[in-house]
Amino acid sequence: MISVVIAAHNEAAVIGRCLDGILAPDIDITVVANGCSDDTAAIAASRPGVRVIDRPEPGKSGALNAGDAVATGFPRIYLDADIPLTAADLRVLAAFLSETPGLLAATARRALDTRRRPLLVKAHSAINGRLPAYRDALYGRGVIALSASGRARFDTFPEVVADDLFLDGLFGPGEKAETPAVVAVVETPRRTSDLVKRLARVRAGNAALRAAGAARPAARSSWLRDVVVPRPWLLPAAVGYVALTVAASRAARRRDVGWGHDTSTRGAVGAQQ
Repeated sequence: MISVVIAAHNEAAVIGRCLDGILAPDIDITVVANGCSDDTAAIAASRPGVRVIDRPEPGKSGALNAGDAVATGFPRIYLDADIPLTAADLRVLAAFLSETPGLLAATARRALDTRRRPLLVKAHSAINGRLPAYRDALYGRGVIALSASGRARFDTFPEVVADDLFLDGLFGPGEKAETPAVVAVVETPRRTSDLVKRLARVRAGNAALRAAGAARPAARSSWLRDVVVPRPWLLPAAVGYVALTVAASRAARRRDVGWGHDTSTRGAVGAQQ
């Protein structure tokens, strides 16, 4: 039995689509609506067989722990509500995890959706989408599958923003991998300002984990060395990438950038009942 845990904070616009894609008799699904002021819990509860926990407190780590406490099977798949996958995708991911020797954690191939996005968002994605740091990493896809042995690597999710980077840091080479047979389509922000906010949250969360020694150091010059130098035609995009990175760094220092999500992509989907 595959178990799926979805931490959902104000995800009424996307949770229906997410659940409709993965509903199946062999998939145990738990949605933890946390701190919601919309219809996330009600929409999730309207899907047959979906277990719903409605927590008044917002926070992804607490929601993941609450879902873990009632999930019944393995592999355990942690899925973001805005990642549209199918039941078949989850079965492929589970088979890849169980059939690959030594593998404890698996994820999907990452694809960035930049259709009808501003030029700066497209520029950032052109560089970010080619960074080697994402190769065989677990973060940045919105879906992570752990075997029972992989889940035994930790007790509960700590109170961190970068939960995917936390999981990535638990496994070494050969213990984690992506399968190209499953594609996680990640919506890029529809406004440049929302991209800066997202990057600031990611930067602050990653910095906190690295300060605690729970994540590998960032490769600060990889965008230039590994992406632009071999592909000089990307230099104009790199200018935008650097500008956005600097803006996000400043934003991360001057205000609280705790856990949240990009409302611009949710609004584009439209509420689903």
